[in-house]
Amino acid sequence: MHSIKDVLEKFNPFEDKYVSREFQSFGVHLSEKLQDTRHKSLYIKLAKTIPRPVLEQALRFVIDSKAKKKGALFMWKLKELGAFKKDQKVKSFKF
Repeated sequence: MHSIKDVLEKFNPFEDKYVSREFQSFGVHLSEKLQDTRHKSLYIKLAKTIPRPVLEQALRFVIDSKAKKKGALFMWKLKELGAFKKDQKVKSFKF
């Protein structure tokens, strides 16, 4: 995880005018590492909603592989890690 000081030092207001929060910066970082800048907003949304350790684990898995479609492999790995599971409700039984 980057400190706020590191993010602010790298912040360029002319180039990064829409990035104002740390999770946005991490989302842009994800899109660049996965070579999928076309889906930058998706990675920003994932950085906002999914815990950082899960995202970093999936990113490490993808970077170590030699996949052509790194974005697709990243999403698959997130699914395998259970990042998209919703809270499972306990079903009540009627007797």
